[in-house]
Amino acid sequence: MDFAAELLSWYNKNKRDLPWRNTRNPYKIWLSEVILQQTRVEQGTAYYHAFTERYPDVKKLAKAAETDILKTWEGLGYYSRARNLHAAAKYITNELDGKFPETYEEILKLKGVGDYTASAIASICFDEVEPVVDGNVFRFLSRYFGISTPIDSTKGKKEFRELAAELITEKEPGTFNQAMMEFGARQCVPKNPDCSVCVFRLSCFALKKKQVDQLPVKEKKTKVTDRWLNYLVAEYKGNFLVRERTGKGIWTGLYEFPLVETNSKLTANALRNPDFWEEKCGLKVASVEHVSQETVHKLSHQNLHISFVRAKIKSPKKDADYRVLSAPAVNKLPFPIVLRKYWDSFMQERENEG
Repeated sequence: MDFAAELLSWYNKNKRDLPWRNTRNPYKIWLSEVILQQTRVEQGTAYYHAFTERYPDVKKLAKAAETDILKTWEGLGYYSRARNLHAAAKYITNELDGKFPETYEEILKLKGVGDYTASAIASICFDEVEPVVDGNVFRFLSRYFGISTPIDSTKGKKEFRELAAELITEKEPGTFNQAMMEFGARQCVPKNPDCSVCVFRLSCFALKKKQVDQLPVKEKKTKVTDRWLNYLVAEYKGNFLVRERTGKGIWTGLYEFPLVETNSKLTANALRNPDFWEEKCGLKVASVEHVSQETVHKLSHQNLHISFVRAKIKSPKKDADYRVLSAPAVNKLPFPIVLRKYWDSFMQERENEG
């Protein structure tokens, strides 16, 4: 059978009508690819519209404040993606006179852009014959050709890319790449694919050998660590204490409330103790209003056990890095989604009581 012809025929009949498929604008393709890393299409589409409306071109994105970009990104997670977008936009604007690079090699130089994203942009926008290999493509090729080389190994990544390079069509390589990704996303799905309706069912190695649930293979398992984060939603004369997270850990550039991280879960009584917050944060608590149930927020490599304590304080610490802001000002800042949900719920409670 003609693999490419069968795949493209399937794609033409089954592809989703997605906004970034109606353009060859490299800025918009780049934006969509970055958003869709670690993000479901349904969720990513709303963010794509929000970004293209607020930052319609690379120059507008370059000129934006990082806080505003992170606020627009709020809820997507993996915030380094947004910071890398901003850095690359500034590089294109300032160093390339606003002209988006047009070759795979040049696109690869942009901050945060790897082989997958560079190949997608180069093939879709500039008809460069560069194969795209993402999780969907790994899975499809592994099953169809019966490849058991771990997809997260150096050898596997090279092997799968070489295979994809042999398969890709010179005519409309961007369409071929999108078809490969779409097939993995819609037909050759991770769990319980409906192989009975698959156009490749007669020639698929995994289906013949009953190995669909065994392929692809991964060699590494991510070690998951547990952390306990205790937040004090500290109110002082109707205002609240917040600070920007810095450093290289999670949520850099986002905002949070005063935080004490512990090695294990604290009891509600411990969290209600004013001496605890004065010792750990230098904040004198006048009264504790509420202690939340622990929330577990799962990241790719961490389980965050989060507790919130609402309290009124006697005075903010003078030499601290916290800002004392009104509730409307807090609303405008970018927060990790788990903190944002708590804050919004808190504000809704206040509105209902008032």
